[in-house]
Amino acid sequence: MLLTGIVLVVAIGGVLVGYYYRKRIAESKICSAEEAAKRIVEEANRQAEATKKETLLEAKEEVHRLRSELDREIRERRNEIQRIERRLQQKEENLDRKSDSLESKEDNIVKKQKEVQKLQDEINGLYKQQLEELERISELTKDEAKDILLDNVEKEVSHELAIKIREMESRTKEEAEKKAREIISLAIQKSAADHVAETTVSVVSLPNDEMKGRIIGREGRNIRALETATGIDLIIDDTPEAVILSGFDPIRREIARIALEKLIVDGRIHPARIEEMVGKARKEVETQIREAGEEATFDLGINGVHPEIIKLLGRLKYRTSYGQNVLQHSIEVANLAGIMAAELGADVKIAKRAGLLHDIGKAVDHEFEGPHTQLGAELAKKYKESPDIVHAIMAHHGDIEPNTVEAILVQAADAISAARPGARRETLEVYIKRLEKLEEIANSFAGVEKSFAIQAGRELRIIVKPEKVSDDQAILMAREIVKRVERELEYPGQIKINVIRETRSIEYAR
Repeated sequence: MLLTGIVLVVAIGGVLVGYYYRKRIAESKICSAEEAAKRIVEEANRQAEATKKETLLEAKEEVHRLRSELDREIRERRNEIQRIERRLQQKEENLDRKSDSLESKEDNIVKKQKEVQKLQDEINGLYKQQLEELERISELTKDEAKDILLDNVEKEVSHELAIKIREMESRTKEEAEKKAREIISLAIQKSAADHVAETTVSVVSLPNDEMKGRIIGREGRNIRALETATGIDLIIDDTPEAVILSGFDPIRREIARIALEKLIVDGRIHPARIEEMVGKARKEVETQIREAGEEATFDLGINGVHPEIIKLLGRLKYRTSYGQNVLQHSIEVANLAGIMAAELGADVKIAKRAGLLHDIGKAVDHEFEGPHTQLGAELAKKYKESPDIVHAIMAHHGDIEPNTVEAILVQAADAISAARPGARRETLEVYIKRLEKLEEIANSFAGVEKSFAIQAGRELRIIVKPEKVSDDQAILMAREIVKRVERELEYPGQIKINVIRETRSIEYAR
């Protein structure tokens, strides 16, 4: 216990002694820090005082510099103002001098105006006196003399103008006709095609007459099956070793011909085989149609034609019009229109394309009602042909007025291809009847003296009596005759109605 107490006392004493020494050390450090802080504050005060003095000095120098620059700028502005004032003063002096000069000139002008007015009054008086004297001598008033003079001048000018117009018209027509003949002759020489004769029958040769019985079949079942499958009539008569196929649809007739020829070669003729061969023949004809259309566009160098349009062109291979194959006719029209367009500087591509497609409506005219021009225009529009092509198709028979050069060329090329010798064939009886009917229609109108159907029936020339038909009535008569011809006749191409009214004035010099 005693030892423990001694240790405790010693420990407490050590703690007290350590606390005392630490306190003394802390107080000494505090005193040192306070002295250092005082020194720092004094140093900062000295530096701040020095900086303040330097800043004040720099500010004074800057104020002095700015004041000097301001004084210099004020002096310059004052000098500029003085120069401007001197210039203004000079301008005022100049304006004063000009004003004095203008006043002087104005006075002179006023004086001259008075003199001119005086002279004008004198001239008017003299003119009035002379006019009165002239009226007294001529016994005509001023207005009457003016009317007479103007009337005489108008007659002379009208006469000279009419002579000039007639001369220009005559010269222009001669040159135009000469140039047109050259262009058309060149086009026809460059483009000529053979044409298939129009017919509604096809003839299939047989190896022997026994084949006729096999084609007819037991109780006629084979021939009935073939007629039902193709829609074509088979005529088996006394013609040796031949069968006649009759029908108005040339494509169906071609399918029947190919199928019958295949059956004859095969030798197995019965209803099932007939249906099979007709199907093959139909595919073969469709292939031929497509190839014919592609060949036509390729030969003419026409690109971008819709596949359906190509098929329709191929169908024209089996379509004829008055003995003229329509596809060959369309190709010829395309060539003619292209050649003439090149000669005239028109668009050759549009002319050839429109010429090739101008009769495209004939490929479907047996399926839909309406003229082939309208059907063709609708087909072209449907398959995205350009408006110029659609217009040319619609206008090539004059259904509407052509308003492009290419449309006029297609119209002319169509007429050339149809009208040239050997292009189309008609029986003599039909031809004569049409000519007689044309003249009969013309002669039925009052005031007609004579009528002549000329140029193979493509022009009707009518001479009227001038005392009964006026110029206006002649125009109306031509239109009425056109309407009757279109209503009562069927004809290829177009017919020109030419009404002539001639007035003659005869005098004798003695």
